[in-house]
This record gives sequence, structure tokens and C-alpha cells, in this order.
Amino acid sequence: MMRALLMTRSWATTREGAATASSATQTNANRLFMAREYAFRFCFVYFALWSAATQVLGGLTMTPFGTLPALGPHWPMRGITEWIGTHLFGVAATFVPGNSADTLFYWVQTFWIFCVALVAAAIWVRLKPDTAGRTFKIFLRFALAAQMFYFGMAKIIPTQFVPPALTTLVQPIGNAPLSTLLWIFMGASLPYQIFTGLAEVLAGLLLIWPRTATIGALIALVDMIQVFALNMAYDVGLKQISFHFIVMALLLVAWRPEPRRWRAQIAVGLYLLAMFTLLQVRQWHAPEGPAHPRSALYGIWDIEELSIDGDVHPAVLNDYDRRWRRAIFDFPGRMAFQRTDDSLARYDVSIDEGERRLTLMKGATWKAPFTFERPADDQLILNGTMDGHAIRMRLSLVGLDAFPLLNSRFRWVRPPD
Repeated sequence: MMRALLMTRSWATTREGAATASSATQTNANRLFMAREYAFRFCFVYFALWSAATQVLGGLTMTPFGTLPALGPHWPMRGITEWIGTHLFGVAATFVPGNSADTLFYWVQTFWIFCVALVAAAIWVRLKPDTAGRTFKIFLRFALAAQMFYFGMAKIIPTQFVPPALTTLVQPIGNAPLSTLLWIFMGASLPYQIFTGLAEVLAGLLLIWPRTATIGALIALVDMIQVFALNMAYDVGLKQISFHFIVMALLLVAWRPEPRRWRAQIAVGLYLLAMFTLLQVRQWHAPEGPAHPRSALYGIWDIEELSIDGDVHPAVLNDYDRRWRRAIFDFPGRMAFQRTDDSLARYDVSIDEGERRLTLMKGATWKAPFTFERPADDQLILNGTMDGHAIRMRLSLVGLDAFPLLNSRFRWVRPPD
């Protein structure tokens, strides 16, 4: 009797222990599930707001006639960012147009988007089960693919890193900031630039097909790690953006894409590739693009003789604004004089080949009229007035074959330097 009672108690205890263990396991599973659901909703809200604030949403709405602008610099996002900068951080986080997406304005904007996503995800996770997961995964996939097309086509049709300008060729490398040095390095090596562009476009193409999306995300991850490293090492103002693309690629590697409606997805992806190709073709032929028209006096001209009011003496004895050693004509509407200290004096210019007249301009009122002669293709004479001084210059054309940056070539067998 006693033995039976002990066995009964032992069985009850074992059952209770098993039930407790099962309950604990279930509790841990529930917590893990809730954590995953919260993380998913956080990513949804964060990347939706961040994409709207930056160029990403515009990349998904490309048409031949334009696209949506980044909403971050506009109301209401701009007002929120500037208010938080002033009242929370005590800084002037005002928006200033430019090429950098790492200004104080963008850091403050990223901060409040992060905070909103934290709160919104906490509310959303308690309201109802996820109903937008599949949509978000597709959005994230195409958002990253569009940016791969954007940056990739800007390298295949080399408009992001243009070949070195004539003014670049004559300036000491030590005068170039790190970001400019990166642009020179990429622009001077067309094969490498195209190779990196092909890698980015390949990632985008693989991302648009669900069955290859994971491979595309892995390639995009490698691409963006390299871009992020360059942005960090060369102080390019795209550190935030490239880091976000790394996170997007990691999320897509972790999430298995839905293979539904894959034909429609491929069609949309190819449409985006076509739009970004069209964008770069237009940029190639734009006034500032690589295919821009050349100046009528195109070239780098050494100033062999310079007289001011009839006096000829070394350039270093002139006043600073006329210590010229070279004149550089590249784009049709502007030129530059290089001084003896290698700095540049830049001017707008209007050239009339028929009348052999040239006018330098600065601002709305300042002008300096010149006439010019071309005794030979490599000879130029300028006569005119500037700031009340009579100026005469005799110049000779510098051959571009004198610059190794433009004339180095690939060699399997390379002699020692």
C-alpha cells in the first residue's frame, strides 16, 4: 500500500515537473516570438520612414519625367528635425543643400526616426498579428535593388566618377582632400569603375527574382561593405546611406523571399533598371557630364610671357590676382588661371570664335574683355583689359600626353619603377 502511494506521488511529481518545464519552454518560445515580431515591426517602421526621408523612395518611383524627391529636407520632416536639434540637443541642425548626407541635420533626423520606430513597433506588436510582412520584404528587396541599379549604372555609364578635369591634372596631389582623391582614383580607372558597377547591377538583377534574391543580397552586402569602407576611409558624405544598405542586405539574407508573382516582380525590376539607365545616359550628355562640349580654346596653356601695362617681369612680382602661370579652358562657359602657388582663379567665360573675342566674367557686373589670336594650333595670344590694366599674354599649349595619369596603360609584364 505504501509502495503504491509512493509511486503515485512520484508519478505526480514527474508529471508536474514536466508540465513546469513545458510551460517554461512555451514561455521562452513566446518571448522569442514576441521579440522577433517586435524586431520585424521596428525594421518595417524604421526603413519606411528612412526611405521616405532619403533618396530610396524616389528610387522606387522613377519615371522618364522625374521622381519623388527625398522628403527629409521638406515639411514636415524638416521641421521635426530642426526642432529636435534645437530643443533636445541644443544644436542648429538646419538643412543646407549639398553633396553630404552626413551633416548634423541628417544625424538628428536618423535619431528621431529611430525613436519613432521603437515606440511604433511596441504599439503595433500588441495590436494585431503581422499583416504586412510579405509586402515589407518585397519593398525592402526592391528598395535595395533600385539603389544597386542607381549606383551601378552611374559607374557602367561613368557619370559618378568622371575622368579628371584639366584643372585636376595641374594641381598637386597634396592639395586634394581625401574625397577628391577618391573621385580622381575612380575616374582615372575606367575598367575598375565599370567592374564595380557591374557587380552592383548584378546584385540588383538577382534581387528582383525571388529565387535568386538571397544570392543578390549577399553580393549587395559585399558591394556595400566595400563602398562603406571607402566612404569611411576617404571621408565621403555617404557613410549613413551605405551603412543602411548593409543592414538592408543583411535583413534580406536572413529573410526568405516570397516566390509569388515573380513575373510581375521581374517586370518591375527591369523597368527600374531601364529608368536608371536612362537617367545616366541623360547625365552623360548633360552640360556637366563627361560628354560635355569642349571649350573653343580647350587645353592647358602655359603662359610664356605676361605683360601688365606694358611691363614684362616674372609672374611672382605681379599682384596676387595676376600671378598666373597657366590658363585652362575645359568647359565652354568657364576657365581658370593657375597661379604660381598652384591655386586657381576661376572665371565664367564667353568665347566668340568668329570675332576672335573672349570675355571673362564674375558676378553680374564684372567683366574683362579680350581679343585672341591663334598663330598656330599650339599658340595663343590674348590682349585685353582687366581692372583697368592693359594685359597681353603669349601662351603655348601643353600636350596631354605629358600627364602619366591619362596615359598609363595595362601591362602583363611590368618593368620596375
